[in-house]
Amino acid sequence: MAGQPSNDGTFLTWGDTRPRTNRGAVNWPVLVCLLGTFCLMKNGKSVAVRAGGRTEALLSTLGIRHRQRVPRDVVLCEVWPDADPALSGQALNSLVHSLSKLVGDALKGAPPVVCLQGSYALNTEAGVGVDIAWFDELASKGDRQARQEPGAAISLYLQAIGLYGGDLCISDDQQAIIERERLRARYLSLLARAASHYYDELKPESCLQLALQLLEHDPCREDAHRLVMRCHLQLGERAQALRHYRLCERVLRSEFDVAPEPATIALYEQIRLDPASV
Repeated sequence: MAGQPSNDGTFLTWGDTRPRTNRGAVNWPVLVCLLGTFCLMKNGKSVAVRAGGRTEALLSTLGIRHRQRVPRDVVLCEVWPDADPALSGQALNSLVHSLSKLVGDALKGAPPVVCLQGSYALNTEAGVGVDIAWFDELASKGDRQARQEPGAAISLYLQAIGLYGGDLCISDDQQAIIERERLRARYLSLLARAASHYYDELKPESCLQLALQLLEHDPCREDAHRLVMRCHLQLGERAQALRHYRLCERVLRSEFDVAPEPATIALYEQIRLDPASV
C-alpha cells in the first residue's frame, strides 16, 4: 500500500501495522503508547512490561491524564483498587523506583515519574512522551497550516494517522471512554480531510486508500462511500463504483435500517446514467 514520507524521514503507510519504532517513538527518549495496545518505548525500542501489570496501570493512569498532575489517592485507586492504602502506598514508591531503573538511563538519570506536593505526573520535561499527546499535537499543527500550506498540513495529518495504532487501549473508566471517542473522532476527521485533499489533487489511488481506511473504522460514513465511488470511476472502474453503492446500501440497512442519503443516491444515478458528468 502506498504512503507518504513523514517529516522525520520515516515512511508512513495507511493502515500501518509496522512496529511502533516507525510511529513517532524515535521522537522521544521514552514514549508511553496508549493507542491500540499498550507499549513502553525506550530510545525507539519496545521495553518488556508485563501485560496488565502495575507498571502498565501506572503509566496508563498518568498517560491519559498527561495534561495534569494526578493526586496520589487517584493513582492508588487506579493501580491498586482493592488494596490497603498503606500497603499500596509503599508499593507505589517501589514501582516508581523500579520504573526509574528500567528507563531512567534514556533520560540521563532523570526519573520518568515525578511527584510534587502529593501528585504524580510523567516527566515530560526530561523527555517522556505520550502517543496521544503527540497525535493531538500533529493534528493541531496540521489544522494551523491547513489554509496557508495545505501540503504541509496533509503531511502532518498523515504522520498523525500513522501514529494512530488503534483506539485507546484503556477501557475501565468514564474518562477513558470519553477520551477514546474524542481521539477516534479526530482520527476519522484526519482521514476524511486527507482523502478529500487527494481527490481534489486528482490522485484517486491515494484518496481511495484513505477513504477505505476510514470505512474500516466507520462503515456508515456516507461521505467516504461517495469518495470511494468517485475514485473508482476516475480509475475507470465504473462497475466497481456501482457495486460499492450496493455495499453502502447493505451496510446502512443492516446497521440503521435506513436508505442512503439523497446525495449518495444521486451520485449512484449519475454514475449509472451519465458517468461523464461526474
